[in-house]
Parts: sequence; C-alpha cells; structure tokens
Amino acid sequence: MNTSETIFGESRRSQLEGWLRLILDECDFTLTDLAADAGARRYFRIKPSGEHSLVLMDAPPVHNDNQQFALVADLLEAHGLHVPKIKHANFKDGFLLLSDLGDATYLKALNSDNAAKLFDDATTALVQLQSITELDSLNLYSADVMREELALFDTWYIQKNLQITLEEKVQSSLNNVLKLITERCMSQATVLTHRDYMPRNLMVCDANPGILDFQDARIGPISYDVISLFKDAFISWEEEQIMDWTIRYWEKARKSSLPVPQDFGSFYEDLEWMGLQRHLKILGVFSRLKHRDGKDHYIIDAPRFLTYVRDVASRYNALKPLLLILDQIEGKTQQIGHTF
Repeated sequence: MNTSETIFGESRRSQLEGWLRLILDECDFTLTDLAADAGARRYFRIKPSGEHSLVLMDAPPVHNDNQQFALVADLLEAHGLHVPKIKHANFKDGFLLLSDLGDATYLKALNSDNAAKLFDDATTALVQLQSITELDSLNLYSADVMREELALFDTWYIQKNLQITLEEKVQSSLNNVLKLITERCMSQATVLTHRDYMPRNLMVCDANPGILDFQDARIGPISYDVISLFKDAFISWEEEQIMDWTIRYWEKARKSSLPVPQDFGSFYEDLEWMGLQRHLKILGVFSRLKHRDGKDHYIIDAPRFLTYVRDVASRYNALKPLLLILDQIEGKTQQIGHTF
C-alpha cells in the first residue's frame, strides 16, 4: 500500500463531505476529483447548487502545515498577488475551501506564440513577490535544508532508483561537489522565495498569473524562483530563449531595487548554480515519490533534469567531477540494463 492510499481512504472522503455539508448548510453540491500533487495533498472542485465553483484542498495536518499555507496566502494577497482566497478553513482536520482559479495552468497553455507574454506576466508578479519585506513569519532556506535536499540525489536517485553504491573515492568527490553547490547558493542575496514557482503552479487568469502551491515559501536565494520558472520539471526551452527571458527579469528586478548583481553575467552564473541544486534535489524527490509513495510517473522526467545538470556542469571547471560521476553512473546503468 502506497503513502497516498494510507493517508486518503473512504473514511477520509466521508469526513470531508460531512464538513462540506456542515459549512454549506446542507446545500446540494457536486464534488469532482482534480489532479493530486506530488505532496500529501489532493484537490476537489466543488459546485454548490446555484453558486460559483470552489476548490477543496484536502491536506492532512500530520503531513501539511495548513496554518502556514493560510499565512502565506494572506501575505501574498495583501501585496496584490493573485492567490486563491480561503473561504473556509478546518485546520484541525486539514480541509480548506478555496476560490477556484480554473484549469488553465501555464503548463497547459504555454506555446511559442504566447510564451513571451505569459512569462512577462510571471516575472512581473515574481518581482512583486520578491519585493515583500514582511518576512518575520517565514523560515530561512538554510544551508542545512539545502544539504538535506541535495542528499536526496544520492540516497534516493543513485542508491534507491539506480541501485548503485558509489566507491569511496567517488562518494567523496560527490560530497565535495554538493558542498560546493550549497556554498555557492548560500552566497546569494535573499528574498521571499516561493520555492515551486513553475508553470504547473501558475494559472492563466484575468489577473495574471494566479499563483498556487506557495505553502513552502521561505527566505531564500533570489535566483531560485527564476530558474524554477524557466527550467521546469515538465517543459524545456532553448538556452538562448531562457537567457533572453532572464535578462528581462533581471532588468525588472534592478528597476525595483531588488538585490540582483549589477552584472548580468554574475547573476546568470548564480542562476545556473541554483538550478543545479534544484535539479539534483528533484531527481531525488521524484525517485522518492516512485519508491516510497507509489507515484511512478514523475521519474519519467529524469532525463530532462540530467540534461539540465550536464549542461551546467560542463560550463564550470569546479563541476567537472560531477560530470565524471554522471558518466560512471550512466555507464553502470547501461551495463545492468536499467531504464527510468
């Protein structure tokens, strides 16, 4: 039995339907499953009779900090960002009834014709988000957190997913590279960081974009959300296009007095190192979703992340050991006939 089956059962469904009947005064409603996310949450669209549709977030408190979700939602909304409004909240049981921002995610909508406009809207909103200074209620995206995330690459991707144990020298080399990546990322200026600001979590709306999945926001490196937006888990763009969009973001950030480097080349290097941290982490996270949680479909995108990692590692001498490690891993994988 996977983690989702353990958390969400028929009794949980009955509990949330009972709560809905209570807050809706026994009004008739329909409940439609929406796509679950990678975390321990699921979503339903609810249509009360004669009312606009709403979204129910089912987030068991043992695995989710729903008070933090509400806090960040209020913070972003107070600064003019378009996030779901919380209509009703049951923090004890982990049920939140939210306004419905629709089905048109950036991931579904993006194409070569509209990408420039949608990303322009997304970076404008991002600069607005990064300009928020009331951050006392947010935790720091610390070096310890980054190290824990990077450890997932070894523990879950290399050891569990590929079933490879690195030799002692290779393991030491990998540890040194991961330490170097953490140090480089921690040297950046910090701002409010969404930590999953990607096309899947942005909605095409009248007040564009609608922003979802912000509950893990922290105070973190300024380049983190930029690289998350342009080097995504589920869609890839040419390097020249990414650089052009990044320059446009950087110009907006400078005009808003955000702490980006004055030299664009320096900022782009920061961006690449930050992306390396994120993409190695995600390889570990997607492997954990497969082997621990029974969510197999995420790991299909592993080759995309390996390409991201290789592209960056090939441009910096300090990262050449990482390329050698990837070469060794891929060689062993081919020998044993492993597929993603």
